Amino acid sequence: MPTEQDQDLVMQPAWWLAAQIRGGELSARELTQACLGQVQRHNPSLNALVTLDAEAALQRAAQADEYQARGGQLGALHGLPVAHKDSFPTAGMRTTWGSTVYAEHVPSQDALIVRRQAEAGAILLGKSNLPEFGAGSQTFNQLFGATLNPYEPSLTCGGSSGGSAVALATGMVALADGTDMGGSLRNPASFCNIVGLRPSIGRVPNWPNSNSFGQLTVAGPMGRCVADVALLLSVIAGPDRRDPLSLQESGEGFASLPALPVCSARVAYSPDLGGLPVDPQVRAVIDAGAQRLAALGCSVEHAEPSFAGAGQAFQVLRALTYASGYASLLESHRGQLKDTLVWNIELVKSFSAEQVIAAEQVRARLFRETQQLLETYDFLIAPVSQVPPFPVQQAYVERIGDEPMHTYIDWMQSCSFITLTGHPSISVPCGFTAEGLPVGLQIVGRYRDERSLLQFAQRFETASRVHTARRPI
Repeated sequence: MPTEQDQDLVMQPAWWLAAQIRGGELSARELTQACLGQVQRHNPSLNALVTLDAEAALQRAAQADEYQARGGQLGALHGLPVAHKDSFPTAGMRTTWGSTVYAEHVPSQDALIVRRQAEAGAILLGKSNLPEFGAGSQTFNQLFGATLNPYEPSLTCGGSSGGSAVALATGMVALADGTDMGGSLRNPASFCNIVGLRPSIGRVPNWPNSNSFGQLTVAGPMGRCVADVALLLSVIAGPDRRDPLSLQESGEGFASLPALPVCSARVAYSPDLGGLPVDPQVRAVIDAGAQRLAALGCSVEHAEPSFAGAGQAFQVLRALTYASGYASLLESHRGQLKDTLVWNIELVKSFSAEQVIAAEQVRARLFRETQQLLETYDFLIAPVSQVPPFPVQQAYVERIGDEPMHTYIDWMQSCSFITLTGHPSISVPCGFTAEGLPVGLQIVGRYRDERSLLQFAQRFETASRVHTARRPI
């Protein structure tokens, strides 16, 4: 079992751990052993990592130390233990997408995001849990069961990158990755008091990808602080010819975030994104976050683009994405897919061509209006999630206050509306409810300007220190 010293070590920022290894004050083996101790301590109860190869991880760590001792050139993630979301193929390690259909599937090649981290010196520990095929913001599946919230294990950790968030929050790994369509990097970050960045489309190339021209789902970084997220982004961002939407800018510049000495940003604050129901506890924490920014010297005003039609537009475009990716699987394995996934795939049949056109028009308008808003303001802030973490036995939120949620994803519109704008957004720890449950602040930045977004998020983080205020159970 891990010692108290090990437990303190693994909760340190990844950028600091990397510097300690690089300086010879910490070895990759020592850090990997400490993280595996946390896996031994927490994973049996929380179920964050669903596939683990401790022996191989220790071998990689030993090789990393030997390479460093020989004077080898060290990558940005040298010696840092990581976990990959179980939707990213890993050569020689089981990849299941949280589905019984792929229960024994072992890929022969790595996803690009996996390979880039390995080439930067990361030590792969294992794969993190997700809902079946990433469908929904509650991490559970028939293959592995549910992943529990480390702040209150009777509650959900969110999703779909829930296993990654819990592994980070408990120090099982130094860094982790995930994907985000309607909030899957941001929601579990909010629920687990860590940081999750949804980058702009193409910032992180996604390969292999059967929907290579899709513009809803992105891959991105998660970490215990903003600087860690920037560090991982510096490795996984950058062009790749196999992704037709990948941006040509190298990711290396994200590794260093100069501090903002003065915070005089103009901030648009939308507490409910045009009238969405928001739990009063969440609203109170987000209001306090807005007040904290004002106290820092920011100009904070209530403003937002018009989100009229966004709910229907996201449902249409999401259904198209799921149908294009999983319609053939539905035909061959219908009995093995969860009901909400079947519904989402088949939903496309109910939409007319006119509705698809209207959805694309809403997305275009939202992008344009958000751009215009962020010419007047530097950032838009809003809730990440409309509710705090809820019981893990509950598949999804069915009601917020007096307003019913008609589908399994309606309760996450505070994230999915931002997805439609196309702008980068980040979830940063903002505070806790009266019961001690984490609440994240969503910050939206200018199109393709992740650097300024990260700098501003780090300034908020430095002032609030919420990410270090309370450790999980």
